[in-house]
Amino acid sequence: MRNVIVLVVGVALLALGAQGGIRLVIDHSNAGMLGWLPGGFGVRLVCYVIMAAVGIYLANWGTQRSDRTRSDE
Repeated sequence: MRNVIVLVVGVALLALGAQGGIRLVIDHSNAGMLGWLPGGFGVRLVCYVIMAAVGIYLANWGTQRSDRTRSDE
């Protein structure tokens, strides 16, 4: 069950990071949920990319662990 939760959190982070990064690239003034973050466009874009990368990692980890657990049963 824990692996599925990690998978869902990873997919959510991936979706939020990718959507926020694309929105920021298209409209520089629309910072989305990172509007409070000081530093401007570059800092916000890096944060969205990091969020998406962490989401990819967590989703991959959760998938591999749940597949391994399912094959052990």
